[in-house]
Amino acid sequence: MAGVINVSQFPFLRTISRRASSSSSETPPSSGATTAATRGEEQSAAPSFAAQAGFKTPEPKRFAIRPDKGLDVAGAALAIFFRLDTGVFLNGYSVSFVSKDEIPADQYALELAGYKVKETSKLGPRPEQPIMIYEFESCPFCRKVREIVAVLDLVVLFYPCPRNGPNFRPKAIELGGKQQFPYMVDPNTGVAMYESDAIIKYLVDKYGDGRVPLMLSLGLLTVSTLPLHLPLSLMQGQSYRPSKLPPKPLELWAYEGSPFCKLVREVLVELELPHIYRSCGRGSPKR
Repeated sequence: MAGVINVSQFPFLRTISRRASSSSSETPPSSGATTAATRGEEQSAAPSFAAQAGFKTPEPKRFAIRPDKGLDVAGAALAIFFRLDTGVFLNGYSVSFVSKDEIPADQYALELAGYKVKETSKLGPRPEQPIMIYEFESCPFCRKVREIVAVLDLVVLFYPCPRNGPNFRPKAIELGGKQQFPYMVDPNTGVAMYESDAIIKYLVDKYGDGRVPLMLSLGLLTVSTLPLHLPLSLMQGQSYRPSKLPPKPLELWAYEGSPFCKLVREVLVELELPHIYRSCGRGSPKR
C-alpha cells in the first residue's frame, strides 16, 4: 500500500477539523490583530537559521543551463513576462546602493561597481505556523495564490494534489467537501476556504497591508494571462507519478517568479511530495 498516507507522519494534518464547503461555515478573517504600524514596518533584521550537522557548502559554479533543459527553462520563464514580475518582488520592495561596509560579508547582497545593492521590503505580521495549501502546479488559480505567497514572503506547507494522486487530493476533498483547488487551511486562525480571490484577500488582510497587487486584481485579465506559458512547459506538474512519501515534509527555499524554482516544483507536485515552502523573493530577509 505504498500509495496510502500515514497521517501520523504529518502533525499538521492531525490538527485540522473537517469544515463544510459552504461560505456560511467559513470563519471570517480576523482584522483586529493587524495594526497600521506593523503593516508598514520595514523588515531589516534577517532571521537566523542554522545548517544541519554535517552540511557542507557547495562549491560555487558559473551559471549555465543544461542544453537539454533550455526549452523547459524558456517555458517556465514566460510566466515572468506575462505576469509582469508578479511573484518576484515582495510587498514594498525598494533598492538602494550602499558602501560595501554597510552590509556584512556573510549577508546576501548583490555587488555592482564597488557598491552593494541593499534590498528591503515592508512585511505584515508573520504567522506562527506555516499556512497549509492544497494545490497543483499547472492550475492557474493555484498560481495566483502562490504569487501572493511570494509577495507577502510567507512560509507555506504545500500539499501537492496532482491528478490521480492517492494521498492529498482525496484528503483535501475530505476536509473541504469539494474537488476544487486551491484549498487553504490557516492553523493560526482556524480559517479554511476555497476560491483563489478569497484566499488572496484573506492573506493580504491578515499578513499584509490589505492591498491586493494590481496583477492579482484584474479579474478576467488576471486569469487569462496565467496559463499562457503552459504550452511550452508541456503541462508539467499536473499528473501523478508513483513515489514514496518522505517521513516528514521536505523544505524548499524558492519563490514563484523563478523559472528554475518552477521546474523543481513541477517534480515535487508530480511526485506528490509535501514540502514546506520558504518563500524568498527579491527583498526577502530570508535571502
